[in-house]
Amino acid sequence: MSWGTELWDQFDNLDKHTQWGIDFLERYSKFVKERLDIEQTYAKQLRNLVKKYCPKRSKEEEPRFTTCLSFYSVMNELNDYAGQREVVAEEMAHKVYGELMKYSQDLKAERKHHLQEGRKAQQHLDQCWKLMDNSKRKFERECKEAEKSQITYDRLDNDINATKSEVEKAKAQFYLRTHMADESKNEYAAQLQNFNAEQWKHFNNAIPHIFKNLQDMDERRTVKLGETYRSFAEAERRVIPIVSKCLEGMVSAAKAVDMRRDSVIVVESFKSGFEPPADFPFEDFSQNLSRTGSDGTISNTPKGDRDRDRDRDGAPGSRPDPKHPMSRTKNKLWLFGKKPKAPSLEDFSHLPPEQRRKRLQQRIDELGKELQKEIDQRDALNKMKDVYEKNPQMGDPTSLQPKISETICNMEKLRSEIHKNETWLSEVEGKQSSRGDRRHSADNHHHTPQGRESPEGSYTDDTSQEHHAPQQQRTSPPKPGQPNPDLHEFDDEFDDDDPLPVVGHCKALYSFDGQNEGTLVMAEDEVLYIIEEDKGDGWTRARKQGGEEGYVPTSYVEITMEKNSKGAVTYI
Repeated sequence: MSWGTELWDQFDNLDKHTQWGIDFLERYSKFVKERLDIEQTYAKQLRNLVKKYCPKRSKEEEPRFTTCLSFYSVMNELNDYAGQREVVAEEMAHKVYGELMKYSQDLKAERKHHLQEGRKAQQHLDQCWKLMDNSKRKFERECKEAEKSQITYDRLDNDINATKSEVEKAKAQFYLRTHMADESKNEYAAQLQNFNAEQWKHFNNAIPHIFKNLQDMDERRTVKLGETYRSFAEAERRVIPIVSKCLEGMVSAAKAVDMRRDSVIVVESFKSGFEPPADFPFEDFSQNLSRTGSDGTISNTPKGDRDRDRDRDGAPGSRPDPKHPMSRTKNKLWLFGKKPKAPSLEDFSHLPPEQRRKRLQQRIDELGKELQKEIDQRDALNKMKDVYEKNPQMGDPTSLQPKISETICNMEKLRSEIHKNETWLSEVEGKQSSRGDRRHSADNHHHTPQGRESPEGSYTDDTSQEHHAPQQQRTSPPKPGQPNPDLHEFDDEFDDDDPLPVVGHCKALYSFDGQNEGTLVMAEDEVLYIIEEDKGDGWTRARKQGGEEGYVPTSYVEITMEKNSKGAVTYI
């Protein structure tokens, strides 16, 4: 249905309607703008959320638990999802909002042009009507004047008293007015004919053409809105497959959570490789009491327990110090107490054996990757050198020699580092296998450890040597120097009726055969009393619970000093 034929007289209403159409389009544009702002803000908030909860530590320090890895995967998927929201906002900004704003400007200009043409046509018709109306009024006036002059002429012509000159004058005036009326009539007829022609053109050609253009413009606006509605939805639908993949990734991350694997990682992360602490020996404090009568009146300790204590101490008349330091070992039991902090060392010797082994293996793997890169670079440089030698115009082969030498030097350094770390790793693995052998042997032979390794890497395979008297000749630990005390001095000290006071206690980390003069035999995990601190020579003077005194390597024991004694707690 055409606006030109049906709405030929509704120019003002069509003017209002087309203006409403443009206003509606701009309103929809504003809606799209606010929607894409929401998408951009949502995406920005999601990215900030992911950034807030992403780990800020290095990859080596990141937890390897499946729950943590899955959570990081969920955050990565959420970050990708935020990216898709940004894509939606960008699509809406360019293909919807941008198109609408540009189209709105074009629409305003086109509407203004059509309305101006309509107004010009209307103004032209109005001018034609004014000319016709003026000629009509003039013709009407001239006819009235001609009628008046005719009446005057007839009156004077019939009046016998009128002079001939008056009659001639009235007659001439009558002819003049009649002639002017005829001319006005002709002019009026011409203007009327012209107005009718212009009016027909106006309502049959100009206005229908202008209204058709307005109708086409309004219909194109309607189509454009429909297209932008579709683009608005397509911007959302286009990212649905990727959004679905993001959600599927989150579901996959949830399925990847494995409680058993996390438990294994906990064990691998915190396993120290140490053996559980041994049982504490019974300490009989009643042995220093003067006995009157039978032993049963003094001590409530069962006879069997006392016999086992004497057998374990190796002396039937043991005389322990009344100060019992075993309650002060709480901080040394790392399972339930605080592990002493040690400085980080290159060989990771400050770490427990199992953790040390893992760190060394990790370093060896990293050094191996760096070595492979250097090897590849050397091979590439050698190939390039061969090419230059065969084709001198391509380059000077001697210019590559410094780089090749540098690469070979780096390879040697890396090989040296790998060898050094492999040596440390072999040492750790040897200690762990030795501990496993001792644990197996302990199940069969009750506290007779075999294959004991000293801190310096020496082994004691003969278990009989660990419980012999210190008269046997055996090399002492490498770190402390040989104690050279006077034999008579030791005799005087050991024969003294008043023993030295206990200043602390220690636990043997390794067995020591005590072959040198003045040294003390000790078994692994044996608890001794400290009666003299290390003076800087690497030896500590200790006393067994049976009363036997002597020097032990400080590096072989784990020492805890009494709070009321001189010195502080020392961890080895």
